[in-house]
Amino acid sequence: MSYSFEYIDIILLAMIAGFIFLRLRGILGRKTGFENKVSPEFTPEFVKETTAKKFSEMSFDEESKKNFIKGAKIAYENIVTSFSSGNLNSVKNLLGGDVYKQFQQAIKERKDIGHVSEMTFIGINTAEIKSHEKKNGFLEVIVDFTSEIISCVKDKENKVISGDPKKVKKVHDTWKFSKDIKSTSPNWLLISAES
Repeated sequence: MSYSFEYIDIILLAMIAGFIFLRLRGILGRKTGFENKVSPEFTPEFVKETTAKKFSEMSFDEESKKNFIKGAKIAYENIVTSFSSGNLNSVKNLLGGDVYKQFQQAIKERKDIGHVSEMTFIGINTAEIKSHEKKNGFLEVIVDFTSEIISCVKDKENKVISGDPKKVKKVHDTWKFSKDIKSTSPNWLLISAES
C-alpha cells in the first residue's frame, strides 16, 4: 500500500513540473527560427552617428540639466579633493589639457617649496547652470558652485601658513565644462576654473 502513494507523488510532481514548464513557455516564448540576428556589439560608425545626432539635436531641458548637475557635482568634488591631495591621476580624464597643466604646475610649485595642502570636503551647497551653448562643435556649460570645505596649507615644519584646519569656509567657484559633440565619451572636460 505504501508503494501506491509514491506513484501518486511522482505523478503529482510531474504535473507540477509540466504546469511550470507551460507557464515559462507562455511568458518567455519559444524560438521559431525567424529571429533577427543582432550583433552583440554595435559598429563604431553606428555609435558615432547616434551620439553625434543625439548631441546635435540636444536641448538642455530640465531633465538634462538635472542629470548634468548631478554629474558636475561628482566631478567637482573629485577634482577638488584630488587637487588638494596633489594627485590628479584619477581625474585626468575630466580635465581639459590647459587646466590639467595649470593644476599640475600649481601642485609642483607647492611641493617644491615644501608646502602641504590639507582639505576636508564638507559638501556642495548649490550648483547652478549659469549658461550653456554650442560653440564650434562643442557644448559648453558654465556652472556656479558654492561648497563648504575645511582647508589649510602647512609648511615643512607642519605649521599652518594659510587657512584654518578647524574652520569651515564657503567657497564660490565658476567652472566651465566642455564636450565635443562628436565624442562617444560620456565625460565632460573642465576647461576653465575660477574662484
